[in-house]
Order: sequence, then C-alpha cells, then structure tokens
Amino acid sequence: MRPRQLLIRLTLGLTLAAPCAVLSQSTQQPLQMEGRLDAIVARTPGVEAGLGLSVPAGIYLRTGLVAGIGASRHGVEARTDLVWRFSTDPFRQSRWAPYAGGGISGRYRSSLDGGSHAYLLAFLGVEGPLAAANRSGIVPAFELGLGGGARFGVILRRGISARR
Repeated sequence: MRPRQLLIRLTLGLTLAAPCAVLSQSTQQPLQMEGRLDAIVARTPGVEAGLGLSVPAGIYLRTGLVAGIGASRHGVEARTDLVWRFSTDPFRQSRWAPYAGGGISGRYRSSLDGGSHAYLLAFLGVEGPLAAANRSGIVPAFELGLGGGARFGVILRRGISARR
C-alpha cells in the first residue's frame, strides 16, 4: 500500500470514528423526578400534591410531565401539566437560580367546581442549592404561576451533579 493511500485511509477512518468516540464519552443527563405541593387560587380554589418527571431537551431546557391530585371546594380534583422549564443557570454556578417556564395544563374537577378545562400555563421559579459534597440529593424549588388561576408551588427535585 502506498503511503498516500495509507494516509487517506487513516484520515478517513479517524474522521468517521471521532464522532462515535465523542458521543460514547458524553454523559447523559438522568431523568429528574420531583414531588410538589401546589395551591391554585381561582374562583374554585384547590390544593394538590403531585409527582413530576422531566428530561433534558437541550442545555437550558427541560421538558416535563406533572400529575397531581387533591381537594377543591366540592370534592376531589386532579391535574396534568405538560411543561417546558428554561433554566438561567444550567451548570449550577450559583446557589439559587431563577427559571421560567410554560406549557399546557388540564384541571379535572366536578361540575360544581366548574368542570374540567385545559389552560395555558406560565410560571416563574427559583431552584436552590445542591450540597457541594453530594453528587445527588434533594433540591428545593419555589414557583409562582398562572394557569387555571394563580398557582403557588413548593417543589423537591432530585438534584443532578453540576446540572440543573
């Protein structure tokens, strides 16, 4: 084999293999679970406990699904939210970091409480610190939002080391 052919084959092989090596070494962000307690202040107020799961949709954005169940004036109510959360500090450079988000919310209530409806959802929040020595742990967060009424939420999320 000629040196020129060898150089071309070696260059082509490295060019094709390099992206595979880089992709295989990149760490995947885990799913992030959360537990939350939300108060919805509206014509028919409610309080709900919920569970959520979010996945990365880029460096700054996470996509999530939240399901909650609780009580309203005339009985049991439930809620599902499909949300997108934009973090201003995705690499945990600050102890507390603001975030903003939006999505779609379905609120399921008895007809005495206004029945079931879908709402657009917008919220602002702040997420707290993860202990420096821990690679994982629980992170507190607080949210204010609009979607079927004013919303106030207290959240405990699974922390991700060096990421939000």
